[in-house]
Amino acid sequence: MMTPNKRPFIKPQLIFSLILAILGLFSTKVSVQAAEKVILKYSILRESVSVKELSQLANTGETSRSLKTYLKLANKKPEELRSLLNKNVDIDPVFLSKFLNSFAGSMVLDPVGEVIHTPSKRANRESLRGALVTSALSDNNISLIEIFENYPTQEIHVNGDRLAEIYQNIEGFLSNVPRLPF
Repeated sequence: MMTPNKRPFIKPQLIFSLILAILGLFSTKVSVQAAEKVILKYSILRESVSVKELSQLANTGETSRSLKTYLKLANKKPEELRSLLNKNVDIDPVFLSKFLNSFAGSMVLDPVGEVIHTPSKRANRESLRGALVTSALSDNNISLIEIFENYPTQEIHVNGDRLAEIYQNIEGFLSNVPRLPF
């Protein structure tokens, strides 16, 4: 009696994880366009701030003269912005990618895209998804400064007045989402 040829079953999650790992390895060797400046808006004020300046604030607490002046005009303290830039949300990058590519993920990305968006407000969902997943790949968490550093356009527009609100929404949503078997 002949038995049919059985092929080994490979779980889609394993394949997806492998693809993400390979992409992570290649992303360290391939130069990808990343954000260079943030158009930071508080109330009626707008200022172009380099991602490098924001990274310096996040990492060291040092504020450039122009950023310090702008924050003073906006009645914001550099420490508040630094705290927001460095707040982390722990998340598995594979789960995050699967979630953000689902219908529920779109429901999270769209409101965030009203606060952090491309200059043309086009492809916000895709740009945010890419920045979020890329940020989570290296250390299993995301922060605003990592999102800015990994955003796939040269310029990002950010509504500073709503940053804390969006961070709280993302953190609350992701912490309450059950680990769905995508």
